[in-house]
This record gives sequence, C-alpha cells and structure tokens, in this order.
Amino acid sequence: MISIDMGTADKASRIMEVMQQKGVGYLAVSLGYFKTLFSNSGKSTSSEVPEDIQREMGMSEGLIRFSMGLDNDIESTFQLIKESVDLCK
Repeated sequence: MISIDMGTADKASRIMEVMQQKGVGYLAVSLGYFKTLFSNSGKSTSSEVPEDIQREMGMSEGLIRFSMGLDNDIESTFQLIKESVDLCK
C-alpha cells in the first residue's frame, strides 16, 4: 500500500483518471484485487465519516491510496504514476 496526497478531491480524481488511461491500474472502491487499484478514500470507502472527523484523522480530501498489484515491471509502473502526477499539477 502506498498513498499520495494531492490536496484536493478534484486533483485526485483527475490523476486517477489519467493513471487508468495510462494503464497503471483501475479506479476502485475496494483495494482487494491482484491488479493495481487506487481510490480516493475520503470520497469513497470513508465517505460515511463526517468531513470534520476525516480532517481530525489527518485524511485529506485529496488522499489517493494505492494497492500495488502483481507487476512485472514496478519501475515502469512507478514512472507512469509519476508522469500522471506531473501532468496534473
């Protein structure tokens, strides 16, 4: 598991769309699968937690959580993630 905080839900959403287009993995609610999955927890799995509690917990609205899947070339996948983040800054 890794995470990246993009600061806003809009940026997180855009980056996840770009990563999916680049073949990094898939947008998902559940992170249990053999492929790479990513989720904006504050807007999906933890959306039932009030926003003020999310902030108290340190959960930014732009937090993206990744479950890295089976990958024959993790360096290439990392580069695609980095390109996606750079593209959406």
